[in-house]
Amino acid sequence: MTDVIESESLSAEEEAFAGKLIAMVNNGMAGLMIAIGHRTGLFSAMKGGGALSSDELATRAALNERYVREWLGAMATAGIVLIDRRTGKYILPAAHGAFLGTDAAYGSMSSYFQYLSVLGSVETRIVDCFKNGGGLSYGDYDRFHECMAEDSYQNVVAALEDAILPLAPWTIDQLEAGIAVADVGCGLGKAMIRLAELFPNSRFTGYDLCADTVLLAEIEAAERGLDNVRFERADATLLEGTATFDLIFTFDAIHDQAHPAAVLAHIRRLLKPGGTYVMQEIRAATDVADNLDNPLAPFIYTVSCMHCMSVSLGQGGVGLGAAWGEQLALAMLADAGFFRVEVHQLPHDQMNNYFVCRPD
Repeated sequence: MTDVIESESLSAEEEAFAGKLIAMVNNGMAGLMIAIGHRTGLFSAMKGGGALSSDELATRAALNERYVREWLGAMATAGIVLIDRRTGKYILPAAHGAFLGTDAAYGSMSSYFQYLSVLGSVETRIVDCFKNGGGLSYGDYDRFHECMAEDSYQNVVAALEDAILPLAPWTIDQLEAGIAVADVGCGLGKAMIRLAELFPNSRFTGYDLCADTVLLAEIEAAERGLDNVRFERADATLLEGTATFDLIFTFDAIHDQAHPAAVLAHIRRLLKPGGTYVMQEIRAATDVADNLDNPLAPFIYTVSCMHCMSVSLGQGGVGLGAAWGEQLALAMLADAGFFRVEVHQLPHDQMNNYFVCRPD
């Protein structure tokens, strides 16, 4: 217990809850330092290096020693790294390093901690929304698309060939032969670019609301010499066309649309007869009470409140939110005309469900 609260005046329940709050404050602050370790490459620099002093680590990572020393203090007291008391040097245990850094063996959990500062940067604006309603725009968030692209690379791009496409195995032969494919809400276009490389006979289109992400996607596609992929700035609620695509993807994109029901209806209309729609969405239940045991629920609701819901409301939308849940998702898919829907979970992606949808 800290000196801030006089423990003698607290009941056992009050003291336990105060301790929980103190742990949350410490964990939140440590989370910011984990994000810095991720972005600066400190975790990667510590791997396989044995015990390192702050000087040695700073040299290895090409960083300022004084900042590295203080970072190590935060990581040691948080239990992320260990101290060799005999030498005063620091060690990143292999079991910890397996989840930290861009080269993490089991996927980089440290990448998620970047959202603490990304969302924290708009806290004052979100407080104003609590008071006055409305919402923010995608442009209000510093580095959000960058963080999402990193997240997408781990969960989507790297898993397309071995995990995601096999959920709809009939699409693989179709892609080999040559079909029209779209990604609605494509962000930086990483998924379409990867598929364009894997299946040169098919044609790929990425739609996104943000002009800057579309431009960056076009630049990367050009640098890779791909002529079978294109990107277009478009509001998904206004998509036009009928029976245009054989396969459509959305990756973590429906819930933050201004009018998600309209987007699902557009996707249904854009599918050719016999087409397939694959939707990745947050794994959650529609009822809050059913999410109490979801270990990622506080993360999901916080990101939703401070980004997903807000960018929808900022466009005059319904503010569906990231935790719309599997039950509501299935109902909305049925309303849009998708009557054959399979829901899958993938071992590498604990955050999301994958809905494989067919209209007939």
